[in-house]
Amino acid sequence: MIAEPSAQVGAIPFPEQIAFFREKIDLPTNTWADLYATEHEYCFGVAGAAEETLLSDLRGAVNAAIADNETLGEFRKRFGEIIERTGWDYRGGFDWRTRVIYETNLRQSYFAGREKQMSDPELRRARPFGLYKHGGSRNPRAEHLAWHNLVLPLDDPWWLSHSPMNGWGCHCKKFCVSERDVKRMGLSIARQSPKTVMVEKLVGPIGDQKIVSVPEGIDPGFEYMPGEARLRAQGLL
Repeated sequence: MIAEPSAQVGAIPFPEQIAFFREKIDLPTNTWADLYATEHEYCFGVAGAAEETLLSDLRGAVNAAIADNETLGEFRKRFGEIIERTGWDYRGGFDWRTRVIYETNLRQSYFAGREKQMSDPELRRARPFGLYKHGGSRNPRAEHLAWHNLVLPLDDPWWLSHSPMNGWGCHCKKFCVSERDVKRMGLSIARQSPKTVMVEKLVGPIGDQKIVSVPEGIDPGFEYMPGEARLRAQGLL
């Protein structure tokens, strides 16, 4: 049976997910581009949270959301208390900003934890394939829809840049499956991965922008496999 994230974003928390987040260090930033892509593997930051005490408070709220399986509503209550206490003048509306912080951290830690589980040699022998599932977003990206039900070997390089999350608000998922699972679902194993077209994007605030190259269909900052850098450093990939 294939486990799947719950409607509350991260499903029931599990040790690998909790450890992934707790092992990060706090890094104060001014903009979201100050902490980019794989840098999130080792650091926790919230765009504009440049004061250490503020960032520590925000980290505590996110940690509680992950470890205690708190809802978005519960996280918003904690966030509101932090804002009232610190007077932080953050950018964006309350609902939008809290959803971005909550969902991105819960989903990325969830997928990093799952990648740690999928790196287990015994599991990879039993279920050597990755299955991409579109998550049913309100405004789906065409590329993500095209990747729905794509089955590739877990060691295919395509996964290194296309493992969810693949963008802001992305609800896509990745599962490890066996050949028997694939046949049972009426799917087939792709002979080759989809062609990757790289596109250049500008990131960062006006006046301090930089050009990054990302696969088409992937938002800047999401062009990596959650947990990959740590797994590679541990010799698990």
